[in-house]
Amino acid sequence: MTVCTIGIDLGKSVFHLAAMNEAGAIVARKRFTRAQLLAYTANLPTCLIGMEACGGAHYLGAALRDQGHQARLIPPQFVKPFVKSNKNDANDAEAIAEAVQRPCMRFVPIKTQAQLDLQALHRVRNRLMQRRLSLTNQFRAFLLERGITVRAGIGHLRRTVPEVLDRARQAFSPRMVAIVERLVEEWRAIEAEIDRLDAEIGEIAAGDPSAQRLLTVPGVGPLTATAMVAAVGNGAAFAKGREFAAWLGLVPKQRSTGGQPRLLGISKRGNNYLRRLFIHGARSVLMRVRRERLGFGEWLNQLQARAHRNKVAVALAARLARIAWAVLASGNPYHPPAAPVCPTGA
Repeated sequence: MTVCTIGIDLGKSVFHLAAMNEAGAIVARKRFTRAQLLAYTANLPTCLIGMEACGGAHYLGAALRDQGHQARLIPPQFVKPFVKSNKNDANDAEAIAEAVQRPCMRFVPIKTQAQLDLQALHRVRNRLMQRRLSLTNQFRAFLLERGITVRAGIGHLRRTVPEVLDRARQAFSPRMVAIVERLVEEWRAIEAEIDRLDAEIGEIAAGDPSAQRLLTVPGVGPLTATAMVAAVGNGAAFAKGREFAAWLGLVPKQRSTGGQPRLLGISKRGNNYLRRLFIHGARSVLMRVRRERLGFGEWLNQLQARAHRNKVAVALAARLARIAWAVLASGNPYHPPAAPVCPTGA
């Protein structure tokens, strides 16, 4: 029995394996625990092993790669068309083994431990941001029910909290005052933790050469730079910047048939956190950066004259994403092209 290709359906503690020979015929179906799986693959000759990109896949992919195997991670939506008949763990493993052999299949690069650590840092910060938003919305709602309105914006809230607390102590019941004070205390603790994480991310960006190059791109700050390094590494998974922008979901979704192209809104596929950061960066460029300093300033002016500001922001985010990928892939910082010099008449 010669095993050439393996598909593994991952689970928390139980893993199903389907092994194929050179002809693509199933030669083994097995069910393992994690320790049993790694012991089994350690005794196999070098083979191609496919898995869905999900929780725990990067760890197992790195472990299989250390054993000498060619480990490949596949996005789950690309495995689904290969599932035959009923969906179960054994059929999923067989479908993965089929999909990993396709020459045009798209794979997810296996992340390093440094990338996973940085990604975890961003996820913790994102959770705190969502918690802060929920907390401030509840705080405003309690105040509104008692006739006190607070303008939107976290900066305005920071400035007005002392005044709002004074008004609450004078007009609210003791129980409501205690609730509001606890909310403010929790909010300030979250703010302090977010500031600490921002400082840590800033230190990482200052010490990472790839992040430093990305910081030369307009609209890219330490958050976007480190999130991009954590998500795509050196960008080798994409052949060009357009593929990276499409992976971020910053390109139109297509519903074309019969040779008639039909483009809809952006697809919103891929990494929604990184897409949101690029769109925020594009909005900051629109508001704060002088157009004559940009190599695409004239393009931006023409686009802004004919499109809604939200469409302009998304189009600019797609362009910044392509520039960021080029910077990451080439290893060179961004240098905006010089503005053309108009010849003077005699």
